Amino acid sequence: MSSPVLSPLPPPEPKPPSYPPRGGSGMLASFLHAWNGLIHTVVHQRNMRVHLVSAVLVGLVGSGIPLGLAEKVTLIFCVLLIFFAEILNSALEHLVDLATRHFDEKARLTKDAAAAGVLVLALGTVVIFSAILVHNWDTVVSSGPRIARQVVLGVPLTLCVIGLVLPHPRPAWVDGVAFVMGALLLGMLALSSTSPVFTAMTGGLLVVAGAAAHQRRREARR
Repeated sequence: MSSPVLSPLPPPEPKPPSYPPRGGSGMLASFLHAWNGLIHTVVHQRNMRVHLVSAVLVGLVGSGIPLGLAEKVTLIFCVLLIFFAEILNSALEHLVDLATRHFDEKARLTKDAAAAGVLVLALGTVVIFSAILVHNWDTVVSSGPRIARQVVLGVPLTLCVIGLVLPHPRPAWVDGVAFVMGALLLGMLALSSTSPVFTAMTGGLLVVAGAAAHQRRREARR
């Protein structure tokens, strides 16, 4: 009597790739992960750096010219919405690159559409910002000395932020000096600010720029 023919065993399924742990799942860890995502976007996305500098200019205008509550909320919302769109666009680009190993026309169209969404928001913000300035032109004209002070202190502050977010290699002490100088200039601007909210927003953007400079140096040492 012949023995039964045994069918070969199916090959084992490949194990899914293991990824390094994210370092916790609590509320504080979630905040740190989100912070790291923000800083990573500033470090690696040129458009995000442009948005960051533009937001500093908006903060200087908002803290130098007395605006109504609705106008302040509109400007802050526009800044946050552009940041959100750029971060989401960066995440989508990483996802497309991860899923597509070779050139794909649909992948290119996906990236272009996401970038177009950011562009539309940026152009809309410029239009809204211009409309607010035109609507409050009498206030702008009557705030000559205050605007002059914002320019004298705000331009060096903006240059400090630009120096922090530029990707060119430089010694650590240069970033330290730029951050300290920016903080001092911001403190002087806060003495006559018309909006503590815009001043705080500008300070937060300065902190983000400093953290991006620190992260860039850490990645360069790896």
